[in-house]
Amino acid sequence: MIETEQTVTIRESIENVWAFARDIRGWASLMPGMQECEVIDDDNSRWTLKVGVGGLVRTVKVQVHVDQWDGPERVFFTYKLEGDPVQGGGSYLATATGPRETEVKLVVQVVGGGPMAPMWEAMGKPLLPTLAKGFASQLRDKIEAAAVDVPVAAPQAAPTGFFAWLRSIWNAIFGSKRTDGVRT
Repeated sequence: MIETEQTVTIRESIENVWAFARDIRGWASLMPGMQECEVIDDDNSRWTLKVGVGGLVRTVKVQVHVDQWDGPERVFFTYKLEGDPVQGGGSYLATATGPRETEVKLVVQVVGGGPMAPMWEAMGKPLLPTLAKGFASQLRDKIEAAAVDVPVAAPQAAPTGFFAWLRSIWNAIFGSKRTDGVRT
């Protein structure tokens, strides 16, 4: 068995990090060599990846199962390559370290089986940390890029006529919290 652990700090709230992490397609899109992600249900997906080591390049299909969604702090998963005696698992562990800062620790394990296990582990041992580090960096970059602050629109004049009437009904039904003319 080989294992790697990578930690990355993301300059975004844990809730916004979770908004990305809870979508399996988002994770799949960050995988090097990703060709296709077929979502079977909330916990199962099938990823088609083109992987290569040296001059050897091949396409593999990976069954990914989320064992536990416990967001926004934890996700535990397992996977198995179709047609190859390779399986593994891992975890996503997130901790809010500030209002707009989240530390994410990714752990990935690979277990090779059968007579090819020593080869899988020999090839994977130096490669796995590099792939996991790249994945963690892409995760951080993707979430931070999506969180770019949107400029606040200039205040508009108070509505009159029909819109003022509609707003008064809305406020009567749902209430209105205002502080210095700004809705909160």
